[in-house]
Amino acid sequence: MNTHLTLLAITLFAAAQAHADDQAEAKTVLGPSNIYLYDGANALMAGDAEEGVRLTMQGLELAQGLREEKVGHSNLCAGFLLLGQAITALEHCNWVLQRDPYHWRSYNNRALVYLHLERFEESEADIRKGQELNPRSEKLKEVKGMYLDKVEPVDEEITIDDRRKQPQFPLENPEQ
Repeated sequence: MNTHLTLLAITLFAAAQAHADDQAEAKTVLGPSNIYLYDGANALMAGDAEEGVRLTMQGLELAQGLREEKVGHSNLCAGFLLLGQAITALEHCNWVLQRDPYHWRSYNNRALVYLHLERFEESEADIRKGQELNPRSEKLKEVKGMYLDKVEPVDEEITIDDRRKQPQFPLENPEQ
C-alpha cells in the first residue's frame, strides 16, 4: 500500500510540475507597454528634461494607439517647458487637447505654459477647465497657486515690534 501511495504522490508531483511548466510558458508579464514613454516620464519627473524629451520622442515613434500618443505629447509639453521652449511645449499640449478635450493633465501643463508666456487669462481658463474635469487634483491646485502668485502677488510686510513689554509687577531693584 505504501508503494501505491508513493507512486500516486510521485505521479501527482510530476503532473503538478508539468502543469506549472505549462503555466510558466503562458505567463503574462506586466509592465509598461512602451518602455521609452515610461522611462521618459521617469526622467522628466526626476528633473532630467533633456533625457525625458529624448526618450519620449523615441516612445512616440513606437506608440501603439491614441492613448500612448496622448501620453507622449502631454509629457513632451511638460518636457519642453522644462527646457524653456514654451512655444514647442504649447504645440504638444494643443495636439493632445485637439484630440481629447477631456485630458485634464494637458490643461494643467498648458496652464503652466501660458503662465510662462505671461498669457494669464488663458492660463486661468485652463486651470478652471482642468479643475472642472478633475476637481481633486493636487497638481491643478499647485498651478493655481503659482498663477495667483503671479497675478495677485502678496506683499510681504514684516513688522517687528521691538517695544518691550512693561513688567506686570514692579522690579525689586530697578536700575536707574
